[in-house]
Amino acid sequence: MFVGHLAVSLAAKAVEPRASLGALVAASFGLDLLWPILVLVGLETVSVAPGITAFTPLAFDSYPWSHSLLMACVWGAAAGSFMYWTSKRPRVAVLVGMVVLSHWLLDFATHRADLPLWPGGPKYGMGLWNSISATIFVDGGLFVAAITMYIRAFKPCDAVGKWAFRVMVGLTGAVWIMQPWSPPPPSSNAVAAVALAMFAFPFWAAWIDCHRSTDGTV
Repeated sequence: MFVGHLAVSLAAKAVEPRASLGALVAASFGLDLLWPILVLVGLETVSVAPGITAFTPLAFDSYPWSHSLLMACVWGAAAGSFMYWTSKRPRVAVLVGMVVLSHWLLDFATHRADLPLWPGGPKYGMGLWNSISATIFVDGGLFVAAITMYIRAFKPCDAVGKWAFRVMVGLTGAVWIMQPWSPPPPSSNAVAAVALAMFAFPFWAAWIDCHRSTDGTV
């Protein structure tokens, strides 16, 4: 739920303007930032299986340390604690922790039954990815709603604030919408290597944050 995760961070920023958009994007993508590292070091596995769902050819065979519900709670608590330690803002800290946990909840809606409740535990998933049209409607709807909330709350202070945001939203949307019609990746390691590019998004979001404000002035 690529755009769905970004949607959560944009909506959370609109709800709590004092929170850093960079931190919120890092939180919303958090489990997916851990995941490719764990795949590359051999602690988790993914395979390419065209047709396993309608929307993506990826089979998430084992990812208990990044994507189990228990570990999502652990990572959320760790992120929230770190945010409180650095910001001394309890509301922001709780929000960041909740945004981390939201990743598992959104994945639960979209994934097939491959999300464990805890490492080695039973796996669940509602399988929204089995329908391309339903995925676009639900995921895209969340994305559009969150973008609307964000642009109503924050105005660009300059051209950077305007275009950096538009490019991020456009790129994210394009990568997401092309998934069902793109050729499958050549290998699991290629999937993980490409996923590492997501580390750029929190920094990109933080850059945007410096160029947008509630009144459009610096």
